[in-house]
Amino acid sequence: MNTHPRSLAYLLPNLFTAASIFAGVYSMIASVNGRFVFAAWMILLSLLFDGLDGRVARLTNTCSRFGVEFDSLADMIAFGAAPSMLIYLYIGHDYGRYGVLVSALFVIFGAIRLARFNVMTARSEPSVFIGVPIPTAATFVAVQVLLFSKYGGHHTYGWVILIGALVTALLMVSNIRYPSFKKVDMHAMHVKRVLVALLVAASLIFLFPIEGVALFFTLYILYGPVRAAWFFYRRYTLLRKYRRRHKK
Repeated sequence: MNTHPRSLAYLLPNLFTAASIFAGVYSMIASVNGRFVFAAWMILLSLLFDGLDGRVARLTNTCSRFGVEFDSLADMIAFGAAPSMLIYLYIGHDYGRYGVLVSALFVIFGAIRLARFNVMTARSEPSVFIGVPIPTAATFVAVQVLLFSKYGGHHTYGWVILIGALVTALLMVSNIRYPSFKKVDMHAMHVKRVLVALLVAASLIFLFPIEGVALFFTLYILYGPVRAAWFFYRRYTLLRKYRRRHKK
């Protein structure tokens, strides 16, 4: 029995989505067994598979409604449940109800973020994200665990992880805009500058993998609030100038 090549093309991106779910479940099992570093790396592996499934679907022109829903459910497991368990079992249980609350809110707000994303992208793929994407939030949690595991101090400064997870969860359901790299017009950009920036970033990650990834995602998360504050300041300044002119 021959399998139609088109059927295989539809199967391929869904296999990457299934691999993302598997890595997420494996991360949760590792967290239960106290293997927190491995659990964090599994979340990063889920991020890789999550990026591949969409790219493969677009390259093979096999995007489907089933794939969108399957990917959303996979994200809930790999980037919602898995980091939530990692947060609580790594440090959250030391803070009682506060740890439970942060872990629960991360999943709840992550689900809200995914639901809003699915509604907003029902017709077209956005050029910007409204709120921090849930894979970015999960990766931020994972690299925090990797940093504290490498340098120590999580028993003393574990509250930093909880606060970081809570702030990131709140940013997921915020209206702050973040750049989407899915639609990049290279003709309108300075290609040489972009290439140099990518080479510098790749070199940094090559030399310091954990620190480099942590720096990249931290800067990306901070970009949204800083950009929003800058636009608010500019608007406030222009409004003051406008009022002064009309008073005269």
